[in-house]
Amino acid sequence: MTLKTKLREHRAQMGMKQEELAARVGVRRETIGHLENGKFNPSLKLAMDIARVFHTTVEELFQFDEE
Repeated sequence: MTLKTKLREHRAQMGMKQEELAARVGVRRETIGHLENGKFNPSLKLAMDIARVFHTTVEELFQFDEE
């Protein structure tokens, strides 16, 4: 089971760089890159903080793929 994310799409829609999102949720830019590339699963708090930035739900940003 892998975690899929729509983080990059939401960030692009808002014209936001990885650095800006990272600053808003209190992590390094590399963490955002790892999330977008599926190399890192966020904590529940981080997922909720990111969803709040985009005014959406955690479920909209992150889904498990049953592959």
